[in-house]
Amino acid sequence: MTVELLAFTCGSFQAPLSFFLGGNDNKFLTSPIPAYLIRHATKGMALFDTGLGYRFRQEMDVHLPPDKMGFAFRESDELSARLRAAGIDPADIRWVINSHLHCDHCGGNASFPNATIVVQRKEKEAAYAAEGNPVYDRRDFDTGQPYLLIDGEHDFFGDGSLILMPTWGHTPGHQSARVRLPGGDVILTADCCYLERNLDTFGIPATNYDFEASLDVLKRLKAMRADGTRLFYGHDGNQWRHVPQATPIR
Repeated sequence: MTVELLAFTCGSFQAPLSFFLGGNDNKFLTSPIPAYLIRHATKGMALFDTGLGYRFRQEMDVHLPPDKMGFAFRESDELSARLRAAGIDPADIRWVINSHLHCDHCGGNASFPNATIVVQRKEKEAAYAAEGNPVYDRRDFDTGQPYLLIDGEHDFFGDGSLILMPTWGHTPGHQSARVRLPGGDVILTADCCYLERNLDTFGIPATNYDFEASLDVLKRLKAMRADGTRLFYGHDGNQWRHVPQATPIR
């Protein structure tokens, strides 16, 4: 086995269904915030996304009202804490691969000071150019580590076990990951596909950067699903009820 994939959830995000799917359904949905550990047999460990950072943590007696948009996040939900609980030293992480630079995908970057941050060049440029835009906050991604900037599709380990795929649309430089496991390829979609319902209905959130690029990505993902590729959606609570955490996914 060349790589192992372990999944973790790092708190949750609550928002109206319309936020995830577009349209006008304002029923509130609670969604997990996922992150992944990818462990290569010879080259070390990488993370795909890091969830929220400690600046979002809440006191134990603070709870998000059921009709309010926001995060539910305790200190024990932070990714480095989750890794330590699984017997993994955050200091041993060599790379942090960010799908994009929104706070719930790169907020934990600072907890991995020995890592190189891997991101699409277009995404880093967009994030650093967005001064004053609350969607990109430098506290989350300007954390002192070196960057490895990539352009388009990238065979990360050089052996086909982890392919970073451009999936523009949610943001200018969004990327997803294809991981080759014994049971077949898995796509970590991140926010190019929040929910399986995005794929079923081609629902595109109004907040996405590029509608046409987003639609093209969903069409590609739907074709992959039809061919038998497993997809791990960005914030799908229905799926995550059945995803084993902190243990290798087969």
